[in-house]
Amino acid sequence: MAAAIAGCDVVFHVACPVLANHTPNPEANLIAPAVTGTMNVLKACSEAKVKRVVMVSSVAAVMTNPSWPEGKPMDEDCWSDVDYCRTTENWYYLSKTLAELQAFDYAKRSGLDVVTVCPSLVIGPLLQPTVNASSSVIVDFLKGDNEVKSKIRNFVDVRDVADALILVYETPEVSGRYICSSHARKVSDVIDLLKSMYPAYKFANKVVQVDDEPSFSSRKLEMLGWKTKPLEETLRDSVESYKAAAVLS
Repeated sequence: MAAAIAGCDVVFHVACPVLANHTPNPEANLIAPAVTGTMNVLKACSEAKVKRVVMVSSVAAVMTNPSWPEGKPMDEDCWSDVDYCRTTENWYYLSKTLAELQAFDYAKRSGLDVVTVCPSLVIGPLLQPTVNASSSVIVDFLKGDNEVKSKIRNFVDVRDVADALILVYETPEVSGRYICSSHARKVSDVIDLLKSMYPAYKFANKVVQVDDEPSFSSRKLEMLGWKTKPLEETLRDSVESYKAAAVLS
C-alpha cells in the first residue's frame, strides 16, 4: 500500500469484498478484509501525508437500523446497528458499517481527512467483461428462469457515483458521510420499463414479495451540485453493455 500511495494527494478507496452467496466464515471472508484492508489503506495514507481520502462505503452501513423512525428518509446520521447485523447474520452490512466506523475513528485520532460516500445499488455500463454482484440484479430481471425479489429498491448509476467521488474530492469544505442514491423504484416497475425497451427478452416471472427497502436522502450531496442520470438512460446503457460483453445475447 505504501508504495502505491506514495506521492498521492488524494486516495480513493473503493474496494470491498462482495460475496453473492452465503459464506461459512464471514469474519475471515468479509469482515477482516473490509476492516483490516481499510485500515491498511488509511495508515499508508497517513504516512504519505495524503491530503484527503475518499472512501466508498454503502447504504448497507446506513439502512439496517430498527430504531430509526419509520417513514423518515434515512440520512447521514443513521448508522446500521452493529449488534442487529450480527444477530441477523447480515455480514456484508456489518463489514461495511465496521469499516466506515473505524475509518472515522482513525481519522479523528490521526487527523487524516477522510470523507465517505454511501451508494445504493450501483448499476450502469460495465468496464470489465464479467458481471459484478450489483449488475447481476438487472441481468436477473431479463432472464425468465431467475427468481427476483419484489420490493422498492434504491438504484444509482455508476457514472453518477464517480461524479460524486470527484465532487467530494474537489470541494474543500466537505466532511463526514454523503449518501449517494438517485432512484427508488418498485422492482416490478423497473421490469416493466425494461420490457418497454427490450420486449424480446424472456423476463423474470418468479417473483417473491419481500419488505421494501427504506428511503434515503441524498440532499447533502445534492447541495454540493450533484446531478443524476434518468433511470431509463442507466438501464439502457446497462443492457447495451451486457450485450457487448456477451452477458446477454
